Amino acid sequence: MADEQETFLSHLVELRDRLIRILIAVGIVFVPLAFYARELYSLLAAPLLATLPAGGQMIATDVVGVFLVPMKVALTVAFLVVLPYVLYQVWAFVAPGLYAHEKKLAMPLLAASVILFFVGMSFAYFAFFPMVFGFMANFAPEGVAWMTDIEKYFSFVLTMFLAFGVTFEVPVIVIVLVKIGVVNVVKLREWRPYVIVGAFVVGAIFTPPDVISQFMMAVPLWLLYELGIVLASVIVRPPVPEAVGEPDYRPPTDEEMNRELDRAEQRSRDQAS
Repeated sequence: MADEQETFLSHLVELRDRLIRILIAVGIVFVPLAFYARELYSLLAAPLLATLPAGGQMIATDVVGVFLVPMKVALTVAFLVVLPYVLYQVWAFVAPGLYAHEKKLAMPLLAASVILFFVGMSFAYFAFFPMVFGFMANFAPEGVAWMTDIEKYFSFVLTMFLAFGVTFEVPVIVIVLVKIGVVNVVKLREWRPYVIVGAFVVGAIFTPPDVISQFMMAVPLWLLYELGIVLASVIVRPPVPEAVGEPDYRPPTDEEMNRELDRAEQRSRDQAS
């Protein structure tokens, strides 16, 4: 019991140390980025500013919002910059408890997760935002000044980044589920109609209430699910008995068992005589 408590405490100490390293890394990157917080926010707001009508602008309804929001953007960028280091610390914490074959699979999946997350964010920034903001600008009634608060805009953009980042993780999730035996490829193909419906439900929940936004999240989610099925069928192949030298097993009949027992008894009598 004492050994178990000591092991548990050692894990807590290690977890604390790794969290401190992550916070220090984020802080080191955040300090220089803080001097460019205004430029970073301008870059983040570029898709909206490009679609605003002539003379349109963003507003700040909070006294300290013009300072806090750019700082939040700089902090978010700092975390994204050190995200590979954060995942490395997570990996170093859980790796001792994994088997060798699990480590071989975890490293490529971890790298793919980081890449896909950034690809999802890029898709949101370069494709989703311009189309959605353009649609909103054209749909706004004549005479209505379409402006948004910078805090609300940051919250919206951050939510979309997370939504699309997680959406693009679908192939990794599918491969992991198949690899650990939770589901097989055949079952995933059978679930295809439900996944398509679920993709549009997710799009309706996490995107603005317009058809374009829902399609721009639902369609990639469905296509990435299909990609996950293809990759899982290639990466996770079930072993074939003939290929690994496992002969088909057939239980012996009663007659065969009786003959084998008679031979064993006869051998025993011969050895005794």
